[in-house]
Amino acid sequence: MGIIKSVKRDFTSMTVALIPIAIGLNIVVGQVVAMLKLPVYLDSIGTVMVAVVCGPWAGAFTGAMSNIIWGLFEPNALPFFPVAAWIGFISGWCARYGMFNTWWKAVFTGVVIAFTTPFIATPIVVTLFGGIEGSGASLITAILIKSGLKISSAAFYKNMMVEPLDKIPTAITAFIIIKGMSLRFLARFPRWENLHPSGES
Repeated sequence: MGIIKSVKRDFTSMTVALIPIAIGLNIVVGQVVAMLKLPVYLDSIGTVMVAVVCGPWAGAFTGAMSNIIWGLFEPNALPFFPVAAWIGFISGWCARYGMFNTWWKAVFTGVVIAFTTPFIATPIVVTLFGGIEGSGASLITAILIKSGLKISSAAFYKNMMVEPLDKIPTAITAFIIIKGMSLRFLARFPRWENLHPSGES
């Protein structure tokens, strides 16, 4: 399937209806976590949900728009829209290969997301925030810097430590929410077979 056809398939009327809900979920949960200064983010649950049932392009769009809209009142969120887009895209691709059929596959997907996002997030953190972006996890970066690591290395290793604690629960939560939906409802989404490759309904 060509890229244009793949993009078109992702964006159906059901996708368009789900995206605002997913964006709202991302922002609300992300804002609460940020206010509590927790060492995680949990701001991609909605993105992963869209990616699984609608596809990687819809997931990428949801992630990017979540951070762009969130950035209107939380400026620190805006620069990370490429990271959020990647989370949606890679989640959608994992789902296409059946990685959301069971909870343990969802866990594996969370691991994949966790160990790929630091390569995108770290340059942003270092370039725009000097390695300290203000989240609860920034304390880890500060400790690593004091231990003698360069800012870029400290930010990268912090991400490698924190991301699994964030992305695995994110993937599992999205999986649980989706599994709680009826098959009849899920079948209205363009990529519902990601959950039921056999096409059972």
